[in-house]
Amino acid sequence: MPTNTVITDLKQVTIRFSGDSGDGMQLSGTLFSTLSAIFGNNISTFPDYPAEIRAPQGTLHGVSGFQVRIGSQGIYNSGDKADVLVAMNPAALKVNIDNLKKDSIVIYDSDSFESKDLEKALFITDDPFKELNLSTVQAIPVAITSLTKSSLQGMGMDNKEMIRSKNMFALGIVCWLFNRPLEIADQLLEQKFAKKPNLVQANIKALTDGYNYASNIHMTASTYRIETAENNKGFYTDVNGNLATVYGLIAAAEKSGLQLFLGSYPITPATDILHELSKRKDFGVKALQMEDEIAGISTAIGASFAGALAVTSTSGPGLALKSEALNLAVMTELPLVVIDVQRAGPSTGMPTKSEQTDLNQALYGRSGESPIVVIAATSPTNCFDSAYWASKIALEHMTPVVLLTDGYIANGSAAWKIPDMDEYPDIKPNYVQVNYKGAPEEWSPYFRDEESMVRYWAVPGTPKYMHRIGGLEKDAKTGILSTDPDNHQFMVDSRKEKIDRIANDLPLLEVLGDKDADTLIVGWGGTYGHLLEAMMKIRGEGKKIAFAHFNFISPLPANTEEVLRRYKKIVVAEQNMGQFAAYLKSIYDGLNIFKFNRVKGQPFIVSRLVEEFIKIIDK
Repeated sequence: MPTNTVITDLKQVTIRFSGDSGDGMQLSGTLFSTLSAIFGNNISTFPDYPAEIRAPQGTLHGVSGFQVRIGSQGIYNSGDKADVLVAMNPAALKVNIDNLKKDSIVIYDSDSFESKDLEKALFITDDPFKELNLSTVQAIPVAITSLTKSSLQGMGMDNKEMIRSKNMFALGIVCWLFNRPLEIADQLLEQKFAKKPNLVQANIKALTDGYNYASNIHMTASTYRIETAENNKGFYTDVNGNLATVYGLIAAAEKSGLQLFLGSYPITPATDILHELSKRKDFGVKALQMEDEIAGISTAIGASFAGALAVTSTSGPGLALKSEALNLAVMTELPLVVIDVQRAGPSTGMPTKSEQTDLNQALYGRSGESPIVVIAATSPTNCFDSAYWASKIALEHMTPVVLLTDGYIANGSAAWKIPDMDEYPDIKPNYVQVNYKGAPEEWSPYFRDEESMVRYWAVPGTPKYMHRIGGLEKDAKTGILSTDPDNHQFMVDSRKEKIDRIANDLPLLEVLGDKDADTLIVGWGGTYGHLLEAMMKIRGEGKKIAFAHFNFISPLPANTEEVLRRYKKIVVAEQNMGQFAAYLKSIYDGLNIFKFNRVKGQPFIVSRLVEEFIKIIDK
């Protein structure tokens, strides 16, 4: 082992913790990410869960991973491949073979690399590194399990309880390697296990001993210091997409002066939205866990009818179940926010993996002509703004809004500057008493503002504005049930026109990169960070390219056609088989669209994007 350790400065690094589902890799990764954010680094994380609840220990199916990329700049995504892998067993090593850089460091638990462990991971030799052709990696064996047990001797814990803390011993090693201060990590553990003081002591002891072990033996010739980011002054926190979504909804409720209501049913990966909102009674939030998806959206529609900011959350299979009630919200023209945290399908599919395959369902998955607003969040932190915008549009334009996030950004986290809400636009619902100019006795529930086409909202109990709404078509003038053909055409047109006119209130589409490029990269939703980095790398190779990413999908920003028609080639990249590309083609004729599609349940690989996009540029 080396006897002298030097400190090497790095601009960024990618680290992956990997082991069995019960090995605590998500906790180790989360703590290291939070610690790095507090220490002044930009971060981007990728929790990669297995779909099985608890696969047989040590098998390939049960591997759980957590990847974090930290640095001072250029942290737009969680990284393609890892500079450092912590492998708690042979299965973790084997599953991550394609996630390692050529000269990466692999720290592995040698106690878990015995013959029986290798067999479970389907190795056929007793040398997994040679079998996987990992001759260039720096493999560092550490008896993590036995060292953890030695560390916790005398603390009154049984063998199983001691082994549970081996993830903290491993985290201590990584903290030494990257010069992370343990004092802050200790505080994070005290917060995490505040109600279990014995567990706090054990984890802190294992963490400290892991750090000291690596330091005492000078585990590597160099430790690393990651440059801190030069961020704007303010208060920052580590936030994942689901939590940022929750904060955005709460902020919208506060800004509009309405009570926030969530009617929902647990479903991966959206459940944390229900969990978090159920804790926020301090903001007057009403969060109900219902018996199924249909009940979840139906209670939300009832809350909307009663005058609340109403929300329901789900993933793709749940959105399918909500479609009939969503249709009702379209017909009644009530404000409603539907959050779809997309995952890999069809059916149950791969529930812990991420895709962008629900776009067509969000746009068209209802009976009849039933247009709604569709928004897509672009990053964990952007989930706040997207949830706020979804709420604002729903309330001000009396329409359901589907907010699409996905598993990658919902579970992934980043450093987020807590915003100044005075800088956010007001939310002003189209209340009948405020905006309607006629006499109450002349009013009907489908009277509309002439400029926006939004119907006036008379919350039940508003004096002199009694009315009925429902799923059957109504007469535009009287509000009475109608089957008149001309009236139905008028109402269909009105509902569509109302959605179309929302484009006038949306931010214009921005284009990054070279203004005189012939090729435009187009993306939407959670692929933003990968596509942005690909664009920057292509420009770094001396090629001209531009990039436009969509938050607002229905309606599209008002300048969308003008932007798209500037370019000879448009590359639409998405994690589906071409849904957004087909949507753009259906609206704008004559665009020269190339498609890049991957449906693997995993994030884009930036190097692959660069390779494919350059081929298109050079055609």
